[in-house]
Amino acid sequence: MTTGALNGKVAVVTGAGSGIGKASAIRFAKEGAKVAVLELTADTAEETKREIEGAGGEALVLECDVSDPKAVESAIGEVGEKWGRIDVVFANAGINGAAAPIETMEVEDWNKTLETNLRGTFVTVKYSIPYLKKQGGSIIITSSVNGNRIFSGTGFAAYSSSKAGQTAFSKMAALELARYKIRVNSICPGAIDTNIGKNTFPSDDLKEIEIPVEYPEGSHPLEDRPGKPEEVAKLVLFLASDESSHVSGTDIFVDGAESLL
Repeated sequence: MTTGALNGKVAVVTGAGSGIGKASAIRFAKEGAKVAVLELTADTAEETKREIEGAGGEALVLECDVSDPKAVESAIGEVGEKWGRIDVVFANAGINGAAAPIETMEVEDWNKTLETNLRGTFVTVKYSIPYLKKQGGSIIITSSVNGNRIFSGTGFAAYSSSKAGQTAFSKMAALELARYKIRVNSICPGAIDTNIGKNTFPSDDLKEIEIPVEYPEGSHPLEDRPGKPEEVAKLVLFLASDESSHVSGTDIFVDGAESLL
């Protein structure tokens, strides 16, 4: 374990049990941070913790459903109590949720997606602010190309709305928190090789509203493959570190130019 860009800092990562969250938590630890690994089920996060500790880092696993404000408040409080500070918050947890025509989408399904993705981001940031204000810090929010550059995801009105909402929220927060030296940025990944598809629930009538989209040969211009979580983690580390000290209120796309097609 080598100390580096985040030496002596404390980072909170939601959805840290897999994918972008896991890769970022491990990268934070390699750069010297103590990492709070928040995940829906603690068992899922244990592998992340093992990898961090196996490399000589320090991690705290907390079971936390970000759609439950009280659970988030409690988890953030535990981090603050254990380590006395929070310097980096990566609000990454999210779901694809239900994919259905607006006309037939259940209100409960809409609420579930917005409560997890958008409200979950809000409460993660809200309850972290008292700790971040003490010395300043960085907040990174995982949004998406969907809802910002791409709107062709059939049936994903709730998901895209939540992702657009996250980028708007990040800009509001960036201005409000600038006086405390807290930076807020959002990342917009494209297709990344993660397991988020397990949280996707297409309806039976989805094909009724489908609009065929024809891409040029190869839908990933930069490389002929989806991105890797570790590639996104490089960007997240940059935004978490002092290397991005003058960057706030910005959306950064990490998609290999996919969303420009």
